[in-house]
Amino acid sequence: MGLVVVWCILLILLCCSIEISFGSTRRHFKWDVEYMFWSPDCLESVVMGINGQFPGPTIRAQAGDTIFVQLTNKLHTEGVVIHWHGIRQLGTPWADGTASISQCAINPGETFDYRFKVDKAGTYIYHGHLGMQRSAGLYGSLIVEVGVGEEEPFHYDDEFNLLLSDWWHQSVRDQEVGLSSKPFRWVGEPQTLLINGRGQFNCSLAAHFSNTSMNACTLRGDEQCAPQVLRVLPNRTYRLRVASITALASLNLAVGNHKMVVVEADGNYVQPFEVEDMDIYSGESYSVLLTTNQDQSKNYWISVGVRGRKPQTPQALAILNYSPTSQSKLPILPPPITPTWNAYDHSKSFSNKIFALMGSPKPLKNPDRRIILLNTQNYIDGYIKWAINNISLLLPSTPYLGSIKYSLKSAFDNKNPPENFANDYDVMKPPMNPNSTNGNGVYMLGLNSTVDVILQNANALAVNVSEIHPWHLHGHNFWVLGYGEGRFSAKKDEKKFNLRNPPLRNTAVIFPFGWTALRFVADNPGVWAFHCHIEPHLHMGMGVVFAQGVEHVNDIPNQALACGLTGKRFMKKTKQN
Repeated sequence: MGLVVVWCILLILLCCSIEISFGSTRRHFKWDVEYMFWSPDCLESVVMGINGQFPGPTIRAQAGDTIFVQLTNKLHTEGVVIHWHGIRQLGTPWADGTASISQCAINPGETFDYRFKVDKAGTYIYHGHLGMQRSAGLYGSLIVEVGVGEEEPFHYDDEFNLLLSDWWHQSVRDQEVGLSSKPFRWVGEPQTLLINGRGQFNCSLAAHFSNTSMNACTLRGDEQCAPQVLRVLPNRTYRLRVASITALASLNLAVGNHKMVVVEADGNYVQPFEVEDMDIYSGESYSVLLTTNQDQSKNYWISVGVRGRKPQTPQALAILNYSPTSQSKLPILPPPITPTWNAYDHSKSFSNKIFALMGSPKPLKNPDRRIILLNTQNYIDGYIKWAINNISLLLPSTPYLGSIKYSLKSAFDNKNPPENFANDYDVMKPPMNPNSTNGNGVYMLGLNSTVDVILQNANALAVNVSEIHPWHLHGHNFWVLGYGEGRFSAKKDEKKFNLRNPPLRNTAVIFPFGWTALRFVADNPGVWAFHCHIEPHLHMGMGVVFAQGVEHVNDIPNQALACGLTGKRFMKKTKQN
């Protein structure tokens, strides 16, 4: 009998590709990335999927586990990489999944082995990081639960995952061409918002509540675009893991007749606070606790609407279904109304309520270095671009990680990028000189130094236009020290910094015509992207690159380096030796 039990356990471990040793687990995944037909919003399109799934498979692991993903590119005509968003890649910067920064793109027909440790519990995501493949649907969830013997600082009975995204009917290739064209062709607003890859185009689940002529949706429960249903029991507490992987849209989430308690942000615990709705920007993730204390004979809407841009996209809707009520019974109350798109005070109020949980790490009081990054919209040879301190990021053909590690100085611009902008620049007006240049220089940071970054927003090319930009830092968490209006002034604004309990994040927003102050410790050897997480903005140059302690990085796979002329010459030389 004992042998039978052992044999059954071995079979389970083999099927699930899980190895357990000394308290930690190795989790193996074999993924094929390919285009396929799918109907995310009831209209068939071509999406980029993984193993025939859209969104891609959810990875679940425990803190301390090692993840192995054998990724094969079956796209035929284009490369691919996957970034593990929020995972710090301690000791494995080559696995960060950023084309031209940490690795070469994986060519069609080739396989790349990602290996990394998930060291911290939290709600994370993964997505393509080459061109605009995230917009094509290459994304999914990565959930890291607490390690063995550890407990969360809050209680819940069960959990649901809500992955929020936006969807266009225009192909990503067409979008990319438009962004690089003269005259410029903007991607426009998304046709549909998706919840776990599901949305409804040109119809509404709540049409009878609407003042528009939108038709009511008639869907079968097994359709790819059928609404997500969260089936709950009364008087329970549920953890909703909410992440935004949008390419453009800033969003607001609400659950009809229910309040939410925010307990986690970007894999870091926060001081719990209650909200009726919450804003979430691209690249952010939260955990909220929801208590099912309403009338159990009814169902309730979960609504997601656009913020920060004039909404031309209808709300996304899911259903909170109380057992034993039928899930086919639509809620009798209208969906929660999304706050007005430009009600920025509402957005700022939410952001300013986020504080680190008591006992969380605190920042050092003084930085070793301060870098101020001005976000502007510019022209380069008549093409519209985004720039940072008047330089639009144009990535090199050889990944920085190998170039810096092996001193291949001709692979990128060795001139230090500017760390500030002109004193007479007026952030409240369009630039006097709108012309910019391309560049790919690197901010070289001292290993273990403390760095302040001030994200400074400004007027775009058009008068009285300044946009929301969510910025994501690879390889690190940072403290969000504060937000402010207008141009940052060290003299008057430093004293406003929160050094007592600032939240740790990996993504932070800068509001229109404002600034956001961040602080982090450059303690993770590697080369790391820091960029706006709006897909078209990054594509148009809105990003910078940080490097630190690259001489300490070892065991970089050859496949991560052998691209670009310099990279190929290097690989040829090492083979000869």
